[in-house]
Amino acid sequence: MGRGRQRGRSQRKHFKESRENAWKRPKSDPTVDASGNAAPEKPSWEPILTDNPNFEEYYKEQGIVKAEEWDMFMEILRKPLPAAFRVNANGQFCDEIISILENDFVKSLQAEAIEGGESEAIKPLPWYPKNLAWHSNFSRKQIRKNKTLERFHEFLKLENEVGNMTRQEAVSMVPPLFLDVHPDHFVLDMCAAPGSKTFQLLEIIHGASEPGTLPNGLVVANDVDFQRSNLLIHQTKRMCTSNLIVTNHEGQQFPGCRLNKSRASEKGISEDMPINQLAFDRVLCDVPCSGDGTLRKAPDIWRKWNSGMGNGLHSLQVILAMRGLSLLKVGGKMIYSTCSMNPVEDEAVVAEILRRCGDSVELLDVSDKLPELIRRPGLKTWKVRDKGGWFTSYKDVPQNRRGGVLVSMFPSGKNLKDSAETTEKNENGGVNSCEDECKEADTSVVDAIPDEPVVEVSDLPLERCMRIIPHDQNTGAFFIAVLHKVSPLPEFEKPNPRRNPSTKNADSSEKPVGEKAAVVTADVVPEESAVEEVIEADSNNEKDEKDAVDEVDEVIEADSNIEKNDDSLVEPEKKTTEGESITEDKEADSSKAGGKRKVPMQGKWKGFDPVVFLKDEAVINSIKAFYGIKDESFPLVGHLVARNTDTSSVKRIYYVSQSVKEVLQLNFAVGQQLKIASVGLKMFERQTAKEGSTCTFRISSEGLPVILPYITKQVLYTPMADFKHLLQYKSIKFPDFVNQKLGQKVIDLVLGCCVVILSDGEEAVKVDASTIAISCWRGKNSLGVMVTSDDCQELLQRLTEKTPKSEDGSVNGSNGDSSGPQAMETA
Repeated sequence: MGRGRQRGRSQRKHFKESRENAWKRPKSDPTVDASGNAAPEKPSWEPILTDNPNFEEYYKEQGIVKAEEWDMFMEILRKPLPAAFRVNANGQFCDEIISILENDFVKSLQAEAIEGGESEAIKPLPWYPKNLAWHSNFSRKQIRKNKTLERFHEFLKLENEVGNMTRQEAVSMVPPLFLDVHPDHFVLDMCAAPGSKTFQLLEIIHGASEPGTLPNGLVVANDVDFQRSNLLIHQTKRMCTSNLIVTNHEGQQFPGCRLNKSRASEKGISEDMPINQLAFDRVLCDVPCSGDGTLRKAPDIWRKWNSGMGNGLHSLQVILAMRGLSLLKVGGKMIYSTCSMNPVEDEAVVAEILRRCGDSVELLDVSDKLPELIRRPGLKTWKVRDKGGWFTSYKDVPQNRRGGVLVSMFPSGKNLKDSAETTEKNENGGVNSCEDECKEADTSVVDAIPDEPVVEVSDLPLERCMRIIPHDQNTGAFFIAVLHKVSPLPEFEKPNPRRNPSTKNADSSEKPVGEKAAVVTADVVPEESAVEEVIEADSNNEKDEKDAVDEVDEVIEADSNIEKNDDSLVEPEKKTTEGESITEDKEADSSKAGGKRKVPMQGKWKGFDPVVFLKDEAVINSIKAFYGIKDESFPLVGHLVARNTDTSSVKRIYYVSQSVKEVLQLNFAVGQQLKIASVGLKMFERQTAKEGSTCTFRISSEGLPVILPYITKQVLYTPMADFKHLLQYKSIKFPDFVNQKLGQKVIDLVLGCCVVILSDGEEAVKVDASTIAISCWRGKNSLGVMVTSDDCQELLQRLTEKTPKSEDGSVNGSNGDSSGPQAMETA
């Protein structure tokens, strides 16, 4: 779906940066040197240097690993990261895929592993439950380039695209496992893009709910960047869930949507709403970081790394974590995590959180969870590096450097010198004279350098944090802390709700040292002018950008490739961008004068179409009547939303769960504070045909698994042979069905969308999680599938594996496929 007629600032910025000027000539010809002679040819590829003296000095000084482990630590960091992937626990073919991995690829790739010096090619991660996550001893580059791994590569690509599998770094899978998510929980993923952890959270919520029912909880996936929100939508739509909301906010300004009862009564809003504030049972705060834990998959970080990267993000990380805790319900849990090894971004942030929150938040000891995961305790002491050198205590920092080096970066989080002076003043029962104060001011820089450096050791239980080191289990690096909110946060100075701090220069935008930092505890209500602007993207979020490149390497656009038959009744699905739900793209109406397209109606947030409940009874009743859906079994009223207030122009209708419905109702009541990029599950799409249909909306492939048990009309039960022919040839004329009776049953269907269910005996079967079905279009003379080519290919492979072979090698139940090509030639 398009983005609308206008672009926000962040959209324009990305557009300008990515667009190549084909007319701009280079200032000089690279093939000719300054004297006009032919320049020597440069090699087309140069190896990336995996060396940075500043990096080695920094982490040796921090004591991240013991001295005797240092060489092993550096050696593994210079090796490419092995590929890892995770099987969708809720996928229809989960067991089959695990069986293929165990019985096919483990053996077929063994020779390649031995040649590479490895004992095993692929193996399940021992700490991940139910053998759902797998580790490969091949890097992603090897899998893409090695010819002997081509079949394995194609398998990973296809299963990832259809949603049966997610390619994800092993350590990235860890945080959701410690979050203890239940199916009725409201979960917030604050910095969600590219969406692999969000997908994981959705798996947990759906996997723990009763089969055939929707969970009572939901996941709100947020990201500050507009383009990464598109990628997030593309990733999560493979889950086919109605329990998801994707938002586009700065994490530290995420709205709490608190309903003021007095204002609600003034506006005539009922006070009996299910929820009157957006609060969460679980929060995943995987913050932007310097990303040096991803060196193995992003070796360009070697060249760019410096200690200032972590220092500059420290304040933003603290603010994000505090906002996450303020949105967390009492009794809830929050994960703070980074893909950085820097203690200034890790233990220092956790320590500052605990100091600010006092007894209201505790750091949990989860050392008994996932015992096979090798992790190390958090550090209790560390140093801070700045341009001026190393500092072991804040009192060592000169006054002219205290704008970039903050007291919260140190283990104690205190200005020891100021504390000592305060104690001395209290003991003397007075204050220093003016002369003493002037003297101190004149010599503050000199006095800041002590005779003996003080080594600070934190008195907080930071050893309960988890630090994953690459050479322990051949992974990347990660840091995780599990926080439990035991009581409301203490009342600190409330921030100015109209202040919109930039995330680009987090280190320079902080308050001067000595002032008490504000804690984000109040709901942020943007002013009207701010609501009309797209918030500037965070340029420091390199971690998310790397995930976007590495975890979703080959995003394949969904393409139905529905072949038109002679009737030309079925309109092929148009390719859509990953962010199709952000704006509702209106088709041009040729009947209008000049064929001009309508200007889309904007919602409260510029560039984002409004989210509205679909209340057109004529549309809803036509859908219910056409597909035989009963309200008592599957209520549609109140659960259908659209991105266009004009019902006649609605192209897509989305279904939302009860929990998402309640959040949308609250959002409307508080003035639409949530900037929603995507919501719910695409259930129906407008479909046009020459002959027309009594219902203009067809069932989408994403929504079919949810609504299938409740459809009583337009259902066709098909034996294996004809089902496979549909997948293979995409369209079959009525006389060409292998089963002639089936052709007559198709004719008996009403013109329009129908559902074809695989059934051995052509009779109705009880629909459950194992039922295989696809959406089709019953045309005038033929039946055409409305499924993407990838889905057709994947289904064909699964059915071929399930179908037993006869003695001559042909597949039973398909007539040897002898009638298929002939039938299609006549078609």
